[in-house]
Amino acid sequence: MTTLDHHTPTTPATTPAITPTTPTVTGTPARSTTRRLLTAAAVASPLWAVVALTQAATREGFDITRHPLSALSNGSLGWLQITNFLAVGALLTLGATGLRRVLHGTPGGTWAPRLVRVSGIGMIAAGVFVMDPADGFPVGTPYGMPTALTWHSYAHFAAGAVTFLSMIAACYVLARHFSRTGNRGYAVLARIGGTALLLGNGWSMSGGKAGTLTLAVGVMAAMFAISLIAGHYRRSH
Repeated sequence: MTTLDHHTPTTPATTPAITPTTPTVTGTPARSTTRRLLTAAAVASPLWAVVALTQAATREGFDITRHPLSALSNGSLGWLQITNFLAVGALLTLGATGLRRVLHGTPGGTWAPRLVRVSGIGMIAAGVFVMDPADGFPVGTPYGMPTALTWHSYAHFAAGAVTFLSMIAACYVLARHFSRTGNRGYAVLARIGGTALLLGNGWSMSGGKAGTLTLAVGVMAAMFAISLIAGHYRRSH
């Protein structure tokens, strides 16, 4: 008996194409979010300057050569400066996330955003804890410093110290970043901002004449440097 082996050719089964379940990432939504975050940092300094300086020029009894801008948080219109602190602090905190995204993997890309975020949180704290009325402002306050400070005044000064130090450090880290990446103009800008705040705060802390004015100039210089850098990355991102 002969056994016949029948071999029937088989057609290989067609393997269905596998469709990825993860959508293709185009990056457009992420870029849009990053641009909005950078916008927050870019507008922080102009907002601070306009609100603070307008009050400094118009509120009765305020003298920027004798009173710090923080003193504007006192009096019946104090809510304006408190809101300024809170809003600008929030904008810097949000803007730090945008800077972290665009600086990721570059020199200073870790610490510059962290320091900007700390300065933003410090400004929020400075708005929450209001310094005591002093030296004739608001109108009716005795001249000179109070003989004893309240706990919230100490908290305000501590928040200010954290804000200034972190902002100075952020400027110098950004200056290093731009020096390493070959952008001399922004490196100089960041150094000027950090140095202006370092000197302005130091002069004020030492009791120098018109120290409150030098401090205000230094703070605005450092903040404008950070805002201009955020605007630079917003345009190029």
